[in-house]
Amino acid sequence: MAFKRVERRSVPDEVYEQLLDDVVGGELAPGKNLPAERQLAEVLGVSRPAVREALQRLAHSGLLAVRQGDGTTVLDYRKHAGLDLLPRLLIRGGKLDFGVIRSIVEARLLIGQEVAALAAARAGADLETPLQQAIDDLAAATDPVAQQHRALLYWEHVVDGADSIVFRLMFNNLRASYEPAIDALANVLSAEVSRVESYRHLAAAITSGDKDRAKQSAAKLLHLATDELLGVITQLEG
Repeated sequence: MAFKRVERRSVPDEVYEQLLDDVVGGELAPGKNLPAERQLAEVLGVSRPAVREALQRLAHSGLLAVRQGDGTTVLDYRKHAGLDLLPRLLIRGGKLDFGVIRSIVEARLLIGQEVAALAAARAGADLETPLQQAIDDLAAATDPVAQQHRALLYWEHVVDGADSIVFRLMFNNLRASYEPAIDALANVLSAEVSRVESYRHLAAAITSGDKDRAKQSAAKLLHLATDELLGVITQLEG
């Protein structure tokens, strides 16, 4: 591990980004003790308050354990971090991590079914207008990237209809992870976002309050891109 001097002084973000990269990249392995704040400040060429703020942010993210009088220890992000780390894991070194993509689409498939069922049970007909508008916007979009954005708005209404703060926050994090790669995934996801009728079927199931049919419709819709994308990942990894 070799720390690099930070050119812009007193910028905690610069320190945070460098340390985060080292933790996620494995250069700072779980269980490793970091140098003291003073030493880090000297090596990085920044102020101690900048180092302290960066360490606190990393600790709040579940990447470091900061203990008074006992130093700062690197934690295993797989055991301690939250979904907010996903965007960082998705693109590393300018390249997509296909293992992370696989995890995201698998989670999307499973969570989407449950969210649709909850939306049918809790919102039902109240979602008719927003879902119809989202479908009209999706149908009007011809560019694959634009279609993905319209589909995200559709699912945002479904998630809100599920009335679950946990699913809503999960949706926010999954979307934040997915959006940086939206251009790269446009062709693969076109198998799903171009099927306007599938969105209509799902909307009809939700607004009728039929949670079982909503779950089945969501599974059918989401499988379109999931199967395509997992097939591409398998080919690329092979």
